[in-house]
Amino acid sequence: MESVLRQKSYSFAIRIVKLHKYLRAEHKEYVMSKQLLRSGTAIGSLIREAQFAQSRKDFINKLSIALKEANETEYWLILLNDTDYITAEMSRGIMQEIKEILRMLTSSLNTSKKAL
Repeated sequence: MESVLRQKSYSFAIRIVKLHKYLRAEHKEYVMSKQLLRSGTAIGSLIREAQFAQSRKDFINKLSIALKEANETEYWLILLNDTDYITAEMSRGIMQEIKEILRMLTSSLNTSKKAL
């Protein structure tokens, strides 16, 4: 069965790709949108990598990097909102998603570290 975190991070990546396309097309914004695309899609990629980790330490390492990418993604979303590239309404749903992913990653990491 596919994990909830894996599903959520993939759905989130799709939203990020669509937001990136919107920012480029509607606002001609290329720098922040590219950073957002990179960090926002890396989360799911790292979670998938962690599924086939070579050891528990490797698993923790992959999830730790995913957590860093999620935190960076939250930063770009806040910055895009505060600089009026996205509206508060646009920001609301996607911010809720990234906060949930951050909580899930933190919880998974804490559980995995306890098992070491």
